[in-house]
Amino acid sequence: MRLHLTTSRVGTRTIAAACALLLLTAAACGSSSSKSSSGGGASTSTTFAKLPASTKLGDGVTATTIKLGVALVDFSQIRQYTDTIRTNAEQKKIYGIYINYVNSHGGIAGRKIIPDYKFYSPLGTASILTDCTAWAQDDHVFGVVGTFIDFSGDAQTCIAQQQKRVLLTFNLTQAILDRSPAGLIVTPGLLPERTTGILVSLLEKKNLLKGKKIAVVGDQTESTVVKNYVVPALKKANVPLGATAVLNVSTTGDTTASQQQLDSFIEKWKTQDVNTIYLSGDLVSSKQFVQKIKAEMPKVSLLTDTTDVLDQAQQLQQEHLTSNPYEGITTAAGPTPHEYDNSPNWTYCKGIYKAATGKTPENAEQTIKTKDGKIDDTYGTINDACQVITMFHDIAAKVGKYLNNDNWINTVNNFGPIANRGSGPYSSLRAGKYSADDNWRLETYDSKLGASGNWKPITPVQDISS
Repeated sequence: MRLHLTTSRVGTRTIAAACALLLLTAAACGSSSSKSSSGGGASTSTTFAKLPASTKLGDGVTATTIKLGVALVDFSQIRQYTDTIRTNAEQKKIYGIYINYVNSHGGIAGRKIIPDYKFYSPLGTASILTDCTAWAQDDHVFGVVGTFIDFSGDAQTCIAQQQKRVLLTFNLTQAILDRSPAGLIVTPGLLPERTTGILVSLLEKKNLLKGKKIAVVGDQTESTVVKNYVVPALKKANVPLGATAVLNVSTTGDTTASQQQLDSFIEKWKTQDVNTIYLSGDLVSSKQFVQKIKAEMPKVSLLTDTTDVLDQAQQLQQEHLTSNPYEGITTAAGPTPHEYDNSPNWTYCKGIYKAATGKTPENAEQTIKTKDGKIDDTYGTINDACQVITMFHDIAAKVGKYLNNDNWINTVNNFGPIANRGSGPYSSLRAGKYSADDNWRLETYDSKLGASGNWKPITPVQDISS
C-alpha cells in the first residue's frame, strides 16, 4: 500500500500517510485484495513496434476541445483520521488555475481542456469505480488526471484497460501498469519497484551495505514488490538476509494479528543477528510498526523505499519524544525541500498560481495550520495540479492534431526527456518506462533539521533514467 501524492518528493505533507493511518485506524483507503500482474499489457517490455499514425480523434476529443476527467480525494470523508487536509473547493480552484493557464496559452493543438471534476471517498473502491464508469460511459472523457487512488489497482485498470482511457496519476506500481495497455497509464512520479533497485544500487556504490544483515518487511499489498524486487535486489548485491516478513494488515482497523506477526519476526531477527530492517511501503513504515521495531531492537538501522515516512517522523517529533524511532532512516529521493523551493520547477508552478490569485503560496519548507489544527496542504495540491496538467499538455501537444490512444501511446514510447513540473531537473518517458521522475539521491531523516526534522542529503542528486 503505497501513496505518493506530493509530486516533487520534497513536500512533507502527503495524502500517503493520511491514508496509511486511515487504513490502520478506521477503514481501508482501497481494496486490500492482491491482484496478479498478469492479464494486462506488458509494460515491463522495452521493445515496442512504432505504431502507425491514426487520423481518428479519440473519445472526448473534438476540433476545439479535450474533455478531461479530474479525480480528487474528498477529504471531508476522512477529515477525522488525518492531520493533512485539502479542501474540495481549493483543489478544484487550483486545478482550474493550471487548466486555464493551458487554455489561455494556445491550448493543446488549438484545443481547450474541458475539466470534468469528480470527488471520491478513499474508503474502499466503490466510489472511484463508479466514477470510472461515469467518466467513460456517461461523460465521454479522453482521459483522467489527478489523485486517482485505489491500492488494489482495480480502478486504474477500469480506466485504462476496460474503458480504454488515458490515465495520468500517482500512486502506481509496476503490477498495476502491467494490467493495462503499455503507455496508456503514465505517472510523473515513481514506482516502488524502480525505487528499490535505485536505493540498493546507490547504497552499494557508497559501500553502505557492508556489514549489513537485512530483514525485509512489507504488507500483503506489497508482497509482489517485496518478493520480486526488494529481496532479489539485495541478493544481487550479496547482502546477507534475515527472515522476510509479509504482514497481513487488516483493513478493518484491528492490527492485532499483524502486530503479533511482527513480534514473532522480531524475536527471529534477534536470533539471526539482523542489524538492518528494510521497510517496504507505507503501511509497515507507519508509526505503530516502527516504534515497536525500535523498542525491541533499538540499535537496528532502517531503510525504506517510501519517502512518505517523513510525515510520520515529523508527527512524532512534534510530540517531543526523547528519541525519534525514525532517526537515521535512509531512502532514495530527489531534491531537498530547500533545493526545490529555489528551483525553476517551483518558480514555474508558483508563478502561475500567484498570477491567478495574487497570493504567494506556501512552499515545501512551510507549514500552514487550519483553525482546527490540521495541516493545510495547498502546497501539495499546487504541485500535483501543476505537474499532471503540464505533463498532459506536453504529451498531448506532441501528439498533435490527431489525439487518440494509439498516437498517445506512440508519443509516450518515443518521448525521451520531458519537463516534469513539481519534480526535479531530470525526467523522461520511453517505451517500458512510464514513471517519469529521474531525480535520485540517498538521504536520511535528521530530527534536528527545521522545526520537526527533515531529509538530510547523503549524495548529490543524479539523473538516473535507466
